[in-house]
Amino acid sequence: MTVSDIKNLLGASFLCGEDHADREVHTACGSDMMSDVLAFVKDQSVLLTGLCNPQSVRTAEMMDIVCIVFVRGKTPDESVIELAKERKIVLLSTPMRMFAACGILYENGLRGGE
Repeated sequence: MTVSDIKNLLGASFLCGEDHADREVHTACGSDMMSDVLAFVKDQSVLLTGLCNPQSVRTAEMMDIVCIVFVRGKTPDESVIELAKERKIVLLSTPMRMFAACGILYENGLRGGE
């Protein structure tokens, strides 16, 4: 699945990283607790979260996450978007709740990894 596929499935909009829409995503993780993400996520993943602070981008960078989807229509402030741009991490925002967004991605073949 690509970032573009995720955007379309979730009715999301780009906050940054449109030029990386063709990146492959192999697994997904949904969490607002970055400690859980650090313990779980594999590389080339998408993170679904409602956490809109720099921690989400810094965690994504450490774990080779290629895309963050902010759920419930949340959008981070400009400093977080700039940090993601610097780190080449795609940011999306969807009006969906986390449970529904994760379910749609799972339904369409994206799994949580081993």
